[in-house]
Amino acid sequence: MKEGGVILYPTDTVWGIGCDATNEKAVARVYEIKHRDDSKAMICLVDSDSRLQRYVRNVPNVAWDIMDLATKPITIILDRAVNLAPNLIAADGSIAMRITHEEFSKELCYRFQKPLVSTSANVSGEPPAQNYADISQEILDAVDYVCFSRRQEHKPHTPSSIIKLSEDGVVEIIRK
Repeated sequence: MKEGGVILYPTDTVWGIGCDATNEKAVARVYEIKHRDDSKAMICLVDSDSRLQRYVRNVPNVAWDIMDLATKPITIILDRAVNLAPNLIAADGSIAMRITHEEFSKELCYRFQKPLVSTSANVSGEPPAQNYADISQEILDAVDYVCFSRRQEHKPHTPSSIIKLSEDGVVEIIRK
């Protein structure tokens, strides 16, 4: 990933396609692999509160409250993204971020020391890959590396909830 590679890895939700969220060329490859319009934003994973604060100018207090109270993985779209690949930041300057608590993805984020793109391991419009066995050959062939963790797992997983918080205090539920 330090050289712009794209990986497949298990997350706290579904299997994800990932790369260095600060590398514009790597992010462009993920859009290409997914056959996804680059106007559709992707999620970034981080391992901690402090790492999140490096990539968003001002995390509202209500965001911390929501993350603390969440009973399942929650992604929050926040205004004023910084220090990320420009093609990852939405036209309005926002970014979708999630602090992962799942052991493997948390350790991966910690060791990489940067946010990771985390978009479902599927071609855009197809169902997300809940498990490794659900990933299409097209996606497997397109990435540079596939992580070994949790490949044998066969249990239901669902994408995260997504909430958009704007600086003016408006809360919008994007996905339950």
